[in-house]
Amino acid sequence: MKTKLITREGYNKLKAEHDHLWNEKRPEITKIVTWAASLGDRSENADYTFNKRLLRQIDRRVRFLRKFLPEVTVVDYSPQQEGKVFFGAWVEIENESGDVMKFRIVGPEEIYGGAKNFISIDSPMARALLKKEVDDEFIVQTPGGDKEWFINSITYEK
Repeated sequence: MKTKLITREGYNKLKAEHDHLWNEKRPEITKIVTWAASLGDRSENADYTFNKRLLRQIDRRVRFLRKFLPEVTVVDYSPQQEGKVFFGAWVEIENESGDVMKFRIVGPEEIYGGAKNFISIDSPMARALLKKEVDDEFIVQTPGGDKEWFINSITYEK
C-alpha cells in the first residue's frame, strides 16, 4: 500500500493541476467536442474522436485528484526534523566508489510528472535512510545485492 503523505509543494502542485483541468482545460475541450459533434458523422470525425478521448482522460485524472487530495496528509517542515532524515528531506549520499546522489524523499504521487531527484518514501532507499544522521552509514538492499552508502548532508525546505 502506498503511503498517503505529501509535501506542501506537492499538494499545491496537484491542487493547481486539478483546478487547471477542471476550470480551464475541461471547458475548452468540451466546447471542441460539442462543435465537432455538431458536424454530423462522428465515426470519421478526428476532432470529435481525439477530443472525446482527451475529455475522458481529463475526467479520469480529476476523479483521481478529487479522491486523493482529501485523503492525503500534508507534511510541513518541523524544526524537530533537523539533523535526521525524515519525510521531505533533501539528502546527499555517497558510496565507497565516490558516486554521489542527491534527492528529496516525497510521497509516491510526487515522483511523477517530470520531478527530478525525487524518490518515494516507500522506496527501499528512503526506508533505509529514515532517522539516520549526517556521516551515518546505511545499507540498501537491491536486486544486485546490498549496497553501502554514507550520508553527506540533510536539508529541509522551510
